[in-house]
Amino acid sequence: MDYTLFRKTISSFYPLKENELDALQQKFNFFEAGRKQILLEAGETEQYLYFVLSGIQRVYYWDENHKEATIVFMYSPSFGGVLDSFLLQIPSRYFLETLTPSTFLRIHSNDLHLLQQTYPAIQQFVHLGLIHAFKGVLERLVELQVYSSEDKFKALLQRSPHILNLVPHKYLANYLGIDPTNFSKLLNSVAI
Repeated sequence: MDYTLFRKTISSFYPLKENELDALQQKFNFFEAGRKQILLEAGETEQYLYFVLSGIQRVYYWDENHKEATIVFMYSPSFGGVLDSFLLQIPSRYFLETLTPSTFLRIHSNDLHLLQQTYPAIQQFVHLGLIHAFKGVLERLVELQVYSSEDKFKALLQRSPHILNLVPHKYLANYLGIDPTNFSKLLNSVAI
């Protein structure tokens, strides 16, 4: 298994020493999943933190009235999963689904917890990752509550211009809280 992308991604985000990076790498195992596979159902507790090697995934909420809300997309090279369930070891309110065939490296929560106890730098790496994730959540809340549909669309394209080619448009519309018809109109009218 080639861990080059994994190591490069971590090193660009937070400088771990070689032995710390080796210890982290040893606990991340290869995993693959098919298209439209549910990796976590609401009510289950997330046991894994994923590093995406290939494919597209999403975390979404599904309520009792069959209303769906896409929370976040995952794609290479990024870490992901249902983080609140993973870190707190509580039942998830969300689903984790692959949209395309996907490959990952993943670490079990017990293994990450032990690594954080053993290596303060790994704990700092996780802490910094959570701070950045929280920053992204706050920015997204502002977009959802304040921005017009067009501004949400533009913000998405500014943040992730390649996403239009990766994710089916119906999921992007859902992620932005925009009717799919309006999303198509924006796609045709907003300069990309």
